[in-house]
Amino acid sequence: MADMLKGKKVAILAADMFERVELEEPRKALEDAGADVEVVSIHDGEIKGFDHFDPANTVQVDRTVDEVSADDYDALLVPGGVGNPDQLRGDENAVSFVRGFDEAEKPMAVI
Repeated sequence: MADMLKGKKVAILAADMFERVELEEPRKALEDAGADVEVVSIHDGEIKGFDHFDPANTVQVDRTVDEVSADDYDALLVPGGVGNPDQLRGDENAVSFVRGFDEAEKPMAVI
């Protein structure tokens, strides 16, 4: 399984208040399968994770949605969370980014 996704690039689209386990565990599984994974967000720096309503760790953002397009990736993962989906759907660039995956019929995992 270590090379199942070798050569594939996966974007994880997340914002502050993402559910920690819903980003970290899939990210680990993707990386273990050989995928190159980048965290994409609506702002640069770090995003704050939560364990349901309790603050958890932060994750470093690799690129912002205004720097990327669906053409840059083979698949998309969107973790859930208390506030993550609300922030993403309110950002025009994030919505456009997701729409690009849909239009290209690329795989998406939305938690």
